[in-house]
Amino acid sequence: MEHVSNKRRRISADISDEDHDSDCEIIGVSTASKPPKKQRPASITSVYTSLRTPISPPPTRQSLSERHEGHTDKRKRSAASRSPILSQRPISSTSRLIPSPIHLSTVNGLAESTNVDTVSLRDILGDPLIKECWLFNYLIDVDFVMSQLDEDTRDLVQVKIVHGSWKEEDPNRINIAEAAKRYDNVQVITAYMAEMYGTHHSKMIILFRHDDTAQISIITGNFIVRDWSMCQAVWRSPLLPLQTFPSTLQDIVGQFPMGGGYRFKRDILQYLNSYGQRRTGPLTAELTKYEFSSIRAALVASVPGKQNLRDTDPDQETLWGWPGLKHVLRSFNPQTPKMKPHIVMQCSSVASISNKWMEHFQKMLRYHKSFQPSPSPVPRFSLVFPSADEIRRSVDGYACGGSIHMKTQTSAQRKQLEFLKPMLCHWAGDERANAAIAERSEKVQVRQAQRRRAAPHIKTYIRFSDENMTSVDWVLMTSANLSKQAWGEEVNGKGEVRICSYEIGVVVWPALWDDGGEAEMVPVFGKDTPDNDYDNVEKTEEGEMDEDVETTDDEGGDGVFANRKEQNRQYRTRVGLRMPYDLPLVPYAEDEMPWCAAAPCSEPDWMGRTWPGFGNS
Repeated sequence: MEHVSNKRRRISADISDEDHDSDCEIIGVSTASKPPKKQRPASITSVYTSLRTPISPPPTRQSLSERHEGHTDKRKRSAASRSPILSQRPISSTSRLIPSPIHLSTVNGLAESTNVDTVSLRDILGDPLIKECWLFNYLIDVDFVMSQLDEDTRDLVQVKIVHGSWKEEDPNRINIAEAAKRYDNVQVITAYMAEMYGTHHSKMIILFRHDDTAQISIITGNFIVRDWSMCQAVWRSPLLPLQTFPSTLQDIVGQFPMGGGYRFKRDILQYLNSYGQRRTGPLTAELTKYEFSSIRAALVASVPGKQNLRDTDPDQETLWGWPGLKHVLRSFNPQTPKMKPHIVMQCSSVASISNKWMEHFQKMLRYHKSFQPSPSPVPRFSLVFPSADEIRRSVDGYACGGSIHMKTQTSAQRKQLEFLKPMLCHWAGDERANAAIAERSEKVQVRQAQRRRAAPHIKTYIRFSDENMTSVDWVLMTSANLSKQAWGEEVNGKGEVRICSYEIGVVVWPALWDDGGEAEMVPVFGKDTPDNDYDNVEKTEEGEMDEDVETTDDEGGDGVFANRKEQNRQYRTRVGLRMPYDLPLVPYAEDEMPWCAAAPCSEPDWMGRTWPGFGNS
């Protein structure tokens, strides 16, 4: 222990002596937010190799506090009149390029070239400076989680595991409890589930570090090995420094701008408070001490129970479920409100939902700040979901099929499929993609996300600005699938919305990065950072480039990309959105069916295995 402490003191000295990187056009996440690769100096033979890893410094407390009011009362006075996002580096005369705030996970089993700019669970948990770790999830393999921590310090990290398996006979609860006994530094916390049919489905990591910073990561994967061979998404906050002024939970109330750090802090603390003082009180008290002003995102979460919308002031109390998402969407306008948008829902599970509930949910997704039902263009809606063939050909074949659910066997389920089928689009679509696109135009090129063989456990809801899907108005990355349990039922006669499950996610939109109304978000493929010119230059799997992509009248008019290039000259900030699926989308044919885990499949997957049906072994 003394040896480890000495190493940490030397790290602290190194941090104070390092220089900050100079400003550059491509503005990304601080290097302090991603653990550096380990290096072993030749002159040192100590077993504590990770404790000598060079570590870039986090933002200093003083520099952050100088950009924001130093006292709570001053913060409240100016919050309503300020932009939700405070100043960044000065804008140069050329475009500013912002890497995607949402990352894809590293997929084991895919080529290294397809995992550019991706994030693994080890990237999040493997930093030797982590001193305390709070893990929220549904399925948890304790041994797998502990293996992701730095090997030199994993026995020193205080690990808190929060799950919702409350039944004594639940195998998940039994496995977690038995595995935790093998580690003296692991504490297991069972969330109170107010609804019998709900689950603790939130997937989040909160870290406290020895350099007096904290970090929040929201993910879509469970803490089990199989999930990290599937396509997942990761949102990571910057490293959050300790505040230079004291605050309490009571200070973090009031009308803070949506998408800014103060609002995010208020919402996540209220979410954590919902677990109860006995379970997450220490976490809430500790997280209150940190400065959130560098965050650019809005939190959207679900908490089990009933919330009365008539009695809830969203400026004082966080709304949960679909009312919470609606409140976020009503806080800003799309960049091109007169164009017909395309809203794409993509999830790993579709529960039993009625056509009425689906129409209600879709109407909510249409909202924006100046929304009016009549003059607003009606969006096109799509639902991306894999077919049995796409599961068969995925990295793990049928083995991943037990994590992806849409029931299609009973008459009620087939009736549900009838109203979903017109929206259904393939996850990979490469079996039909070439023929389908050829029918529309020989000039349309597939923009490849390089995730066709990674089965989707990711959940995203994206509003594209136009039918050509060349820019993005907003994106929600979340743990919430398409279900009433996750999002909540419609409002009842008492004004209440009933939610069954814990869920958590973030919404981002381009204005969060503007400094004068000049920002756009564009889809990017195979990387996180957008091109300086409009990102219609796409790489094929062989790495060839095609710069002359243009659509025909069927795709929105001749020269649509030329028009977009002209529009891009108006923007000084371009934010990337890393896409998990290819564009354009490939709709299901009349005779094609989505994957149904409950149905047996006799056709072997690429590894020669058949599928007996979920729950049948």
